Amino acid sequence: VVGIVALPLAIAFAIASGVKPEQGLFTAIIAGFLISALGGSRVQIGGPTGAFIVIVYDIVGRHGYEGLATATLLAGVMLIVMGLSGLGAVIKYIPYPVTVGFTAGIALIILSGQLRDLLGLEMDSVPAGFVDKWVAYAGSLGTAHAASAAIGGLVLVVIVFWRRVTYRVPGSIVALVLATALVHGLDLPVDTIGSRFGTVASSLPMPRLPALSPALVRELFPAAVTIALLAGIESLLSAVVADGMTGRRHRSNMELVAQGIANVVSPIFGGIPATGAIARTATNVKNGGRTPVAGMVHAVVLLLILLFFGKWAALIPMPALAGILVVVAYHMGEWRLFARLFRGPKSDVLVLLATFLLTILVDLTVAIQVGVVLAAFLFMRRMAEVTEVGFLSEILDDDEEMEKGEDPGAVRERSIPHGVEVFQVTGPFFFGAADKFQTALGRIRDRPRVLILRLRRVPILDATGLQALESMLSQLRAEGTTVLFSGLQPQPRRVLEKAGVLVALGADNACADLESALARARELMATQDAA
Repeated sequence: VVGIVALPLAIAFAIASGVKPEQGLFTAIIAGFLISALGGSRVQIGGPTGAFIVIVYDIVGRHGYEGLATATLLAGVMLIVMGLSGLGAVIKYIPYPVTVGFTAGIALIILSGQLRDLLGLEMDSVPAGFVDKWVAYAGSLGTAHAASAAIGGLVLVVIVFWRRVTYRVPGSIVALVLATALVHGLDLPVDTIGSRFGTVASSLPMPRLPALSPALVRELFPAAVTIALLAGIESLLSAVVADGMTGRRHRSNMELVAQGIANVVSPIFGGIPATGAIARTATNVKNGGRTPVAGMVHAVVLLLILLFFGKWAALIPMPALAGILVVVAYHMGEWRLFARLFRGPKSDVLVLLATFLLTILVDLTVAIQVGVVLAAFLFMRRMAEVTEVGFLSEILDDDEEMEKGEDPGAVRERSIPHGVEVFQVTGPFFFGAADKFQTALGRIRDRPRVLILRLRRVPILDATGLQALESMLSQLRAEGTTVLFSGLQPQPRRVLEKAGVLVALGADNACADLESALARARELMATQDAA
């Protein structure tokens, strides 16, 4: 069943990507078999997907298929390295607004690329730019072909309403067979794969390594990174969906390795980038697939179709394939999720819109890079806002959190000797909060004899935070102020020990809690007074 579902999709994705129809089948056969046989999910179905259409079309337009083969092979190597390095869990941390934004952008681009074939518009070529496409369509609407539009509309209606009849027989196959029969039975003047691309190969090509010139590798490296990220994200998302349906857990690093191997081998056999396909994986599970054998059988079914019926693929009408891709684009966009994110934090909306608009107006590679960086900056800003710094008397006005074995007023009731100040940091002490720390310390007019730095709520200390502490220690030491640390957590303690800060501070000056720090401060002041 999954093999039959994959047939029209593999052909349609290949054509939309700017390569030959059979290259989509080569990918589904070779990569699909390897992803199922070697992957970390027992039910994952791999092959060409709509997510790659934009980037593949762009690479093919600039560098031809050789460039695409090089980029795909490079992406495969990256995925293998990512999997072997244990980055399978890390890639899941791509921010959700970024994923939704570029997915919706890709869906809209796929949809806009199908209107010429769906409506039979008389156009010599379709512009590459998103806006230019729609301007060209607006100028060509008067040339719409009734027969093509009717076939495209029929395919849309059949796919949408066939679900009410049965799930067992895929609606896309029913629509494809019906459209092909009508076009050739009624001899309708509609473009087909054969009239557009000629004959379709009915056998796998001989394996051949792409030309890997250093100059081409350097030029295609950013595109290869995008392919690797897309393949990793989509395959792991698909595996998570499958886990929810089967109750099992996938091995993310093994899944990345399998995706990498598949993308290394796919271009050797004339294929295009591949990844886990969510819709086909879900179809596999719904039809009883529970082991990798189902995915391998799907690849074998496609191979048999290619060998015995491949030449008949030339009869498929182009409006039928366009209609299938329009439905794919609609479901791929997840527009309800897109709209729901507008009810979230403004920073997430900004990331969503930036990624979405850059995807459709500029470039997918740029969109992912900007989206991830923007999301990271906004996250760091939120973390910096969470971090609080200030003197204990100021913080206690807003926070009287109970310490172990204490009543809420115990901290306030402690006696802080004259000449001692208690400065508290709450939250991650990283580069985003270091400036806040230094600014707050700068407000001290009269330097105390002893400054207790209370760090019991600092879970993380990074290099910038360490530098800020070292700078503070150096400055206060020069001014005659003794610094005590109170309540160090494990990670900050390790960082300070490794940097030699605790040795310079003195073992007795790193106290377990505020009570012992105050006792140490009294002891130091008594010693100073006696001297």
